[in-house]
Amino acid sequence: MKKIMLGNEAIARGAYEAGATVASSYPGTPSTEITENIAKYDEIYSEWSPNEKVSLEVVIGAAIAGARSITAMKHVGLNVAADPLFTVSYSGVNAGLVLAVADDPGMHSSQNEQDSRHYARSAKLPMLEPSDSQECKDFIKEAFEISENFDTPIIVRSSTRISHSCSIVELGEREEVELKDYKKDFEKYVMMPAMGRKRHPIIEKRMEDLKEFANKTELNKIYWGNKKIGVISSGIAYQYAREAFGNEISYLKLGMVYPLADDLIREFANEVDTLYVVEELEPFFENYIKAMGIEVIGKEKLPIVGELNAQIIRENMLDQKLNFDSPIKDHTPIRPPVMCPGCPHRGAFHILNKLGLVVTGDIGCYTLGAIPPTEAMDTCVCMGASVSMAHGMDKARGKEFAKKTIGVLGDSTFIHSGITGLIDIVYNKGISTIMILDNSITGMTGHQDNPTTGYTIKGEETVQVDLVKLSHAIGINRVVVADPFDLEEFERVVSEEVAAEEPSVIISQRPCALLDTADYSGIVEIDRDVCDYCQQCTSLGCPAIVDKDDHIEINEALCNGCTLCFEKCDFGIMTKAGEDNA
Repeated sequence: MKKIMLGNEAIARGAYEAGATVASSYPGTPSTEITENIAKYDEIYSEWSPNEKVSLEVVIGAAIAGARSITAMKHVGLNVAADPLFTVSYSGVNAGLVLAVADDPGMHSSQNEQDSRHYARSAKLPMLEPSDSQECKDFIKEAFEISENFDTPIIVRSSTRISHSCSIVELGEREEVELKDYKKDFEKYVMMPAMGRKRHPIIEKRMEDLKEFANKTELNKIYWGNKKIGVISSGIAYQYAREAFGNEISYLKLGMVYPLADDLIREFANEVDTLYVVEELEPFFENYIKAMGIEVIGKEKLPIVGELNAQIIRENMLDQKLNFDSPIKDHTPIRPPVMCPGCPHRGAFHILNKLGLVVTGDIGCYTLGAIPPTEAMDTCVCMGASVSMAHGMDKARGKEFAKKTIGVLGDSTFIHSGITGLIDIVYNKGISTIMILDNSITGMTGHQDNPTTGYTIKGEETVQVDLVKLSHAIGINRVVVADPFDLEEFERVVSEEVAAEEPSVIISQRPCALLDTADYSGIVEIDRDVCDYCQQCTSLGCPAIVDKDDHIEINEALCNGCTLCFEKCDFGIMTKAGEDNA
């Protein structure tokens, strides 16, 4: 049976058909849908874990115990998982272990561009890269086979356009794979220095074997055509190259992108007059092929920054300037990123801006607090960094500066990697104030549950981490829960906590506006006869409040009746539509 599937959905299907039984991940765009779809298969135990390092460690344990296992993460998540990654490369696996890693060229939802192929080389691991949804499914199945045949974890790399594009997939039956026997093997799985030194030559031999495999596998394919031009490419870049160069020339499509197939590359290069390398981000193939002594044209023609497309390739490599007879006119209105109407973070950032605090921020919906009108965020580096950076500023500039500084991060991000920073503050006698924006969900990636929500990936009730008790348990004496929509009280709490000469935690608690528990209803109306156009309500940055230059209107299509604007109107002219306010 054939089905149109999202690339991420096809990766999940591949894990199902390959007989995987354990999956553990942390959500991160563009990889999130992989695990969400895996969770739909009852045959696979699935979970959201606190972060990518934990996810990988869970599936390492599962694989060594004998179960085919998979984890999914975005490229920056691979950084978090790098510690166990480099060591499991040495220990190897028992049953198959696959990491599905999604890069984000163009940074559609990421804080940096990163080419995960470098991780495959550095960690000495094989890496596959599919170019459509069918290959997403097929390559995952092949990856499990390679993992077991070569006793290695394996990475399957995708990019945003592969993860989030749909194409036809031929579905297959699930292979029921028996749990492999677990055998205690101290020298293989305990990576003390003495054992690690013994494993390293084995890993080097494994890479030589994998290189030999790369030259033979049908994952790498040559499509012969006109031999005046040859193109080496992979993944989505292969699709762009095919669109730009057409079907007449020759292609070497690399499905196994590490280790590279030297013999196959040399054979292909010897047959074509001019050789191009088309790849997004880093000149990974290009540098390798040039080191083989082969002349190629690559990044001197193509950008190293952002995504490619067929037009970029045509203009830069073929010098074909495209002249459109009827230029496409973009009538799409400009929509700057903005917090949702009713977002609980709006009140918090409004107060932080009003108090003029230095705010070390973090990764999540709340990163939008950095842009107008609140502009209440000074830094944003990576998940959990807000806590540690606030502490660093405290130590660098002293107590008085710390009293004007606050670290801000979400509940899921706090669990991901904020806890350790908070422990550091306590242990090293810092006085920083940390605000946990608890909106009862992982908002940015699309409402995934996490340890603070009390539900698993399958929606089953579970133990809910109590942030108040947790903060007390690690040594924070001052813990306050406050409602960010009670602006007056929230301002008092923040002012008091940042002034304290000891560490404190403020839990800004109100559910995401998109959850049913937000319990918003009705829309807001303005009494235009009384409104004197003071514009105080616009300082909230709510997209439902529209400044018409001479008066204020409420956009009824956007307003959800959160009533935060009531807090900013000194004249009491805002009411809920339909309410009897007499």
